[in-house]
Amino acid sequence: MNRDEFLALALRNPVNVTIIDVLAQLDLPDAWLVSGCLVQTVWNVLTGRPVDHGIADYDAFYFDPDTSWEAEDSVIRALHERLAHLGAKVEIRNQARVHLWYPAKHGLPYPPLRSSREGIDRFLTQNTQVGVRRTGGGYEVYAPHGFDDVAGLIARPNPGPNFSATNYEAKAARWKALWPELTVNAAE
Repeated sequence: MNRDEFLALALRNPVNVTIIDVLAQLDLPDAWLVSGCLVQTVWNVLTGRPVDHGIADYDAFYFDPDTSWEAEDSVIRALHERLAHLGAKVEIRNQARVHLWYPAKHGLPYPPLRSSREGIDRFLTQNTQVGVRRTGGGYEVYAPHGFDDVAGLIARPNPGPNFSATNYEAKAARWKALWPELTVNAAE
């Protein structure tokens, strides 16, 4: 699977398209739709399921040097107001401030990030290390590990500073129940 094939399949989910468009309209810095909602849409198309099957939420990232809670809350409220009609759970987080709350919430280190792409790089699984955003009249896709695992329905751990084998195994078990075709590589 190449970039264009991945993008065409991920955009079959109209919720993905709407969120990407609204992120661009809000003109948030370094804003991306990321992770599971993109990959799981592709899995659903490949396995003949409804495009939104198993998608628990839609995650979006942006990167703003204003790390105040008030600034992030303002973005969260603006996005939710624009997307309320979708009836989907959308979570947006300023990647510049994740290091402020992540260690207390998850008990794991989380060095500060310098961009949304670095946030994508820290996902638990390599197959979900993807992001899509609008650029001019088209789309930019970020996928540091490519699309082979997505196309092959493979979950692979992404060891890093905030990796948790327990969290990986829980996520992979949920996915395996929803997509039995999935091959889960064990965390080492």
